[in-house]
Amino acid sequence: MTDAPEAAIAAIVVSHESASTLERCLQRLRAAREVVEIRVIDNASLDGTLDIIQRHAAQDPRVRFIGNPDNPGFAVGCNQGARESTAPWLAFVNPDLMVEADTLARLRAHALSVGSDALLGVDLVDEAGVRDEAARRRDPDFGAMLRAPGRASKLAVPIREDQALQPVQAISGALMLMPRALFDRLDGFDEDYRLHAEDLDLCRRAREAGAFVGVANDIRVLHVRGVSSRARPVFVEWHKHRGLWRYFRKFESARRGLPARTGVFAMIWLRFLVRFMRTFGSRMNGETR
Repeated sequence: MTDAPEAAIAAIVVSHESASTLERCLQRLRAAREVVEIRVIDNASLDGTLDIIQRHAAQDPRVRFIGNPDNPGFAVGCNQGARESTAPWLAFVNPDLMVEADTLARLRAHALSVGSDALLGVDLVDEAGVRDEAARRRDPDFGAMLRAPGRASKLAVPIREDQALQPVQAISGALMLMPRALFDRLDGFDEDYRLHAEDLDLCRRAREAGAFVGVANDIRVLHVRGVSSRARPVFVEWHKHRGLWRYFRKFESARRGLPARTGVFAMIWLRFLVRFMRTFGSRMNGETR
């Protein structure tokens, strides 16, 4: 914990069916330097997640939680957590993310070194040490997607090993750190996204507001990835594609003609249909074996 109020960090965790990783996640956040508040927003978990949260809240006064009776989505949960905290720095942390004791303090130091408002992420790796391409992304280019759907839909950008702090257009929502003043100026996450693309949206609006968006390449964090999503792949894919369509309508639609808008709509939902058929086919094959 820090003695400097201006360095204090509130960690916001939005959970849903996250019992398999949340115990470790909260243990690490409680041990993290400069974290003075931990807010856990649970979206209708039925797998024992609430028991884990309640136990940590009983052990540590920094931990408080809200148990939503339904699942209003990730963006809503993040905004709830931010409103229920007061620290000048906000860290949005997935329940399957395992910070080290110095992760958030070092990331905050990077943010201060920028000289302006900053929205920062980290180098994400899985349990095998493989880097997550979603850590460094560009904005979706829907025109390019229409010309070359398979290639242009990939948003990852290469890591710059020579840059400790690499500017990018978008970072992963698995871990985002920013000053509360910037979050308030942006009016938080757009709650019309249910799941996926809300991080792309926040990054774009932060850049448009003059903030620096980047990745701390010298801070590596384990991300177990998608634990709460594996049981409902069709639900996840539906909201992922719905989020892309909202992003397009919000940022791109007005400067595109009707043929382009129609093409993007068709491309997004055809892609969803393909993903749905693959998932359905995999489940059918598993049941017949």
